[in-house]
Amino acid sequence: MPETEPTPLTFEAGLRELERIVKELERGDLPLEESLRLFEAGMRLSADCKRQLEEAETRVEILMKRGSEVVPVPYQPDQKPK
Repeated sequence: MPETEPTPLTFEAGLRELERIVKELERGDLPLEESLRLFEAGMRLSADCKRQLEEAETRVEILMKRGSEVVPVPYQPDQKPK
């Protein structure tokens, strides 16, 4: 039976899982192999969360409009839209 890739987690679920992994690693009582396995899983989750954030940022930039022309504008949460 061929292996299928796991369904990617939502950003929020990925972040929760990453937090769980960090807490487990911070306890410091895991065997080396288990620590390495969790570290690798955490790095994959971190990369996936980063990718999702970058995609969201790109979408926000694309959707920002000035006049009738779509102009990419970096998202700045402290700035009110014009």
